[in-house]
Amino acid sequence: MASYNRVTLVGNLTRDPELRYIPSGMAVSDIGLAINDRVKRNDQWTEETTFVDVTLWGRTAEVANEYLSKGSSVLIEGRLKLDTWEKDGQKRSKLKVVGEKMQMLGSKGGGGGGQRSNGGSFQGQQSSQQSQPSDYGQPEYSDAMSGQSSNQPPAPSMPPNDEIPF
Repeated sequence: MASYNRVTLVGNLTRDPELRYIPSGMAVSDIGLAINDRVKRNDQWTEETTFVDVTLWGRTAEVANEYLSKGSSVLIEGRLKLDTWEKDGQKRSKLKVVGEKMQMLGSKGGGGGGQRSNGGSFQGQQSSQQSQPSDYGQPEYSDAMSGQSSNQPPAPSMPPNDEIPF
């Protein structure tokens, strides 16, 4: 029997991220997410809020701690995990999300969205083999004919005849 464990959530943080490091040095951040949904009951639209705990690991956890704060909008992709424990002789369990990808979304009116308001994404650990260009953030254009690349956009190609038939 096949199974598929994937979840995609868009919501707002209910509290500031809580960053900690485990003994191996790996960063872990716990965030609370509030997801609003509109449902129609008895010909009336009502808001329903679902609260979900999300755990982020590694560099994603550090990025969340640096750029997100209470109220920040975020998209999380990950998987469901059931945590079980025993407290005072009673068995307890909680369904939570292990976040594998995170997309920071723009904040309303530029406030309450941490230090970043235009959105950004982050996915786990980046490969050490990837090289960062010296002018990071600048688009790189390549010329298909010569195979060379530069930071200048290609010149627009002109049709052989300047006359435009209208």
